[in-house]
Amino acid sequence: MKFEYNTDDYIRKINSGNSYFNTFLDKDTLAAGVLVLKPGEEDTQLPHESDEMYYILEGDGFLKIKNKKYKLKKGKAFFVPKDTEHYFFGNKTKLKILYFFGGPDS
Repeated sequence: MKFEYNTDDYIRKINSGNSYFNTFLDKDTLAAGVLVLKPGEEDTQLPHESDEMYYILEGDGFLKIKNKKYKLKKGKAFFVPKDTEHYFFGNKTKLKILYFFGGPDS
């Protein structure tokens, strides 16, 4: 079982691949990963079956949760309840986010 993760490694995989996110831990009770959006890149995620927490590592833009938009800034964290519509948008710089699910990534 792995206990240590280097998020920079997963960000590099995203930058050289076709997906804008990488879930590096996926267990029954917890999932974690990183999400990277280039300026103007669309966030196509759908509501999840688990509660989710986002932590902004770098970048700008907004997170829309239900009908409200929240301004993103390094160091901010956001909670999104399960089955809630949400997405990132409007970033003018590369956006890097660490995310956690209160269950598997689904």
